[in-house]
Amino acid sequence: MRYLVDTHAFLWFLNEDITLNANAAAAIEDPSHTIYLSIASLWEIAIKVRIGKLELPQPFGIFIRRQLEINRRLRLLAISIDHLDMTATIPLHHRDPFDHLLIGQALHANLMLITNDSKVSLHPVHRLW
Repeated sequence: MRYLVDTHAFLWFLNEDITLNANAAAAIEDPSHTIYLSIASLWEIAIKVRIGKLELPQPFGIFIRRQLEINRRLRLLAISIDHLDMTATIPLHHRDPFDHLLIGQALHANLMLITNDSKVSLHPVHRLW
């Protein structure tokens, strides 16, 4: 299986937070699965750190590089025009632009999205939680 990890799921995974659903954690940890992390999620984390909504144990760049080194199986998913084109066509069931982009990426690349956001199910994307 191929998965795209939502920002909150990524952070919960890194922190071994019990909020992360057992099915989601198992999917991320399964070596037979391909796990993607969107550049959009890194952008979202950087913004939240900057505005004080998220605190990391190290500066953003150091923390993210270290986590990607530790979790080598995570593949960064760049943002393409095709992803943005898909994003431009999905209904506005909520207003989070990062979620819209992740949904567009998941739809375009046929990835299952690991997220606890139930509003994602309003879109034709497969969700694991």
